[in-house]
Amino acid sequence: MIYLILSSCLLFILSCSPVHKQMQSATANVSVVQKFKPAFTVALYKTTVDVVGNHLSGLLLIKKMPDSSIRMVFSNEMGLSFFDFEFGANGSFKVYSIIKKMNRKSVIKTLRHDFELVLMNTLDDNKAIVKTKDEQLYFIFPQKKGYNYYITNAGATELLHMQRASNKKPIVDAVMKNFVNGVPDTIGISHKTFTFNIGLKKIEQ
Repeated sequence: MIYLILSSCLLFILSCSPVHKQMQSATANVSVVQKFKPAFTVALYKTTVDVVGNHLSGLLLIKKMPDSSIRMVFSNEMGLSFFDFEFGANGSFKVYSIIKKMNRKSVIKTLRHDFELVLMNTLDDNKAIVKTKDEQLYFIFPQKKGYNYYITNAGATELLHMQRASNKKPIVDAVMKNFVNGVPDTIGISHKTFTFNIGLKKIEQ
């Protein structure tokens, strides 16, 4: 009986612990993951966004501004803007505009965190740790809430995928593929707990 109680307590503690706490420590240099940070100057992507029953498609313009901030403007092919965001180099965030059906704090917050995961603009190497599991390296960066995971192969030469995680489990999966001159050709973001998916395919200009 005591064994069962202790086992139940242990399972409860593990279920409440961050996923990476159960992984092995690794000796890789945390800063190596920075080489996967997208080097955006100006990039245009054909984009689809599916969020809680709403489907939007159009073009996403990503542009690095003179102050090193990143501007993101998502509009349809007729030029109607769905949203216009600014991501500051210091981690700040500004909404210039957003359409009414998306103008909810929860949606804006989700979009912000999703794109910050991809932009890699809120990473503090001094607070990061590296873990290993199944011959993959997990570069783990604490955020205000939860963690951003950047998962590579054992040699840290390939970024396999990215995750946003709560204290209990991953809640978002993301990929960046086919980098050319530091810019990914394909970006995908998928939520695990509700329907919120973003797909980007670069348009060659």
